[in-house]
Amino acid sequence: MGHFVIRGGRPLSGVVPISGAKNAALPACVASLLTEEQVIIDHVPHLRDVSTILSTISSLGKRVVRDENSVSIAGGEDLRSEAQALFVEQMRASFLVLGPLVARLGRAVVPLPGGCRIGARPVDLHLFGLRKLGAQVSEGETSVTLVANRLRGARINLPFPSVGATEQIAMSATLAVGETVIENAAWEPEVMDLVALLTKMGAEIEYRNGSLYIQGTTGLHGARHAVIPDRMEAGTHLIASAITGGAVTVQPVIPEHLRSLLSLLAQAGCDIDEDDDAITLAMTGRPRPINTITAPYPGFPTDLQPPFVALLSLAKGESIVEERIFENRFSYTSALRMMGARIDVRKRKAVITGVDELHATAASAPDIRAGAALVLAALAAKGESTIDNLEQIDRGYERMARKLHGVGGEIERVS
Repeated sequence: MGHFVIRGGRPLSGVVPISGAKNAALPACVASLLTEEQVIIDHVPHLRDVSTILSTISSLGKRVVRDENSVSIAGGEDLRSEAQALFVEQMRASFLVLGPLVARLGRAVVPLPGGCRIGARPVDLHLFGLRKLGAQVSEGETSVTLVANRLRGARINLPFPSVGATEQIAMSATLAVGETVIENAAWEPEVMDLVALLTKMGAEIEYRNGSLYIQGTTGLHGARHAVIPDRMEAGTHLIASAITGGAVTVQPVIPEHLRSLLSLLAQAGCDIDEDDDAITLAMTGRPRPINTITAPYPGFPTDLQPPFVALLSLAKGESIVEERIFENRFSYTSALRMMGARIDVRKRKAVITGVDELHATAASAPDIRAGAALVLAALAAKGESTIDNLEQIDRGYERMARKLHGVGGEIERVS
């Protein structure tokens, strides 16, 4: 996959085009399993994870056609009930096919998922919800088998507002008998985007007081849907502007989706200007220190924690970042320390004492967002850095080097 060569120390300036949200595109593609009719999804980014989910769906018998940023998914062959380990083990989101398959076919066999190594991320809540809907679940060492003549609506109280479990249960419940209520449901923008697609496909879903109400139906139809802009990509490039002392505009975006990050960046001393579908961030001098905690939406998102910690490594003072979502998310900090950062990790809390400057190093991206953090640190550091294991970054950022180069970053992808 090659590596990045990054010569840091230059402020970024210009406009970064933001791709469609990966975390909205993946469940949108899976939702196509709920109908025989054609589902067209627009604004789909070119990412490894998207390719993996499309291969998963194709292997189940769907006919998948990609044209630029649009994907058409139609009936194809008879739908198969068993997903291939080759795809599911690459990415956690592939596990979302479990519920739609049992809802359509009455049976599903799906391997246990893979993905970023940032914590246990168990599938217990997925299975908890599907059991509540009446599925018989058999857990093996490497896969899960579900059987149900017909799923039936239920009241499901999630102990944690899990995005994946909410999406899994919501998709499955659209074809169940009766009403399903998901209490303490996740309401991240990507979940609401999936709800918008399911509604276009004929589902009856309402969000009220922290709960999703889904009235089951006998079948869904095709639809066309454009996924929302990627708030994680937009946030990463805003932080890139801040860490390099630049002035960058990200567009298109939905500013409200980034409210928690924008508040923290403003506290750190960034000048922020919002438009209907664009955000501009300018920064001069070192950032002010910040204390924050990751939390489900609308809180500070865990996926932006690594890039934000990279920024705080240059703050004028001591910052504290507590990670409440994934227990192993601070593994990347060892690479930042190699660049001169002063970071003390105490279980789920990082204490960051800002330094005057970072210096170049050679590092490897351990996961998607950690990889982005290392790229941002290298853009700010003095000298030439190399970042490898780019397959991780390619899972979540479309043409990252090209976009950063377009705003003045000295970054090159070398095969």
